Amino acid sequence: MLDKMKDMYGFQKKAKAIQKDLKKTLFEAKSSTGSVTVRVNGVQEVVSVTFGDDPKIFENLPKLTKEIVDVTNKAISKSQKVSAERMRGIMGGLGLPGM
Repeated sequence: MLDKMKDMYGFQKKAKAIQKDLKKTLFEAKSSTGSVTVRVNGVQEVVSVTFGDDPKIFENLPKLTKEIVDVTNKAISKSQKVSAERMRGIMGGLGLPGM
């Protein structure tokens, strides 16, 4: 029982370290036109949204809104994949099925 508690403590410590590292890791996605760039960190927080130099991008707000949503989702997806891979490494050490 004590060994299992030590294992869980070690798991929690590793998980916190991974989350701390992921918070510093940035993931970027750009729209196909290059007019919108979104950066998120590894804990899926939006860090920045930037726009290209062409002021005409703001003339079609529905299109711009769609691009922002699409690019944000792409950046978050990249972040989730890397986060899952990093967490899978420590989850496997717990001996859980499917890990």
